[in-house]
Amino acid sequence: MRIGIGNDHSGVEMKREIVKFLQEQGHEVVNYGTDESTRCDYPVYGEKVGRAVTAGDVDRGILICGTGLGISLAANKVRGVRAVVCSEPCTARLSRQHNDANVLAFGARIIGIEMAKMIVETWLSTEFEGGRHQRRVDMVMEMENK
Repeated sequence: MRIGIGNDHSGVEMKREIVKFLQEQGHEVVNYGTDESTRCDYPVYGEKVGRAVTAGDVDRGILICGTGLGISLAANKVRGVRAVVCSEPCTARLSRQHNDANVLAFGARIIGIEMAKMIVETWLSTEFEGGRHQRRVDMVMEMENK
């Protein structure tokens, strides 16, 4: 799978570990984030990854900031993005099964690297169930057209 990853200054170290983890699993990773610890603005990176996902440049996106919240809000402003913040694997699994989430976010100041790896692995290996959930996803996506 081709995965876009983005982060602000607070997620630099965690991103490095996640990129290595993804590559070890055979995924191709495209870096849209900063590699510097100098303070920067998370909306820039949330938008970059969101646009890459919706353009089809990558299959899915992963975002990291201090909490995962701000960067996910930015990504969700891009038409077609369904970004979720997850701090444990159960939410990651359900975000894929029920919501067909295409962008995952988490906070480098909230969770540790081993939890982040479990979340990423669960999220990437879970398929969307469709069925009754498709109607709800369609309803959410239709809101962008109003």
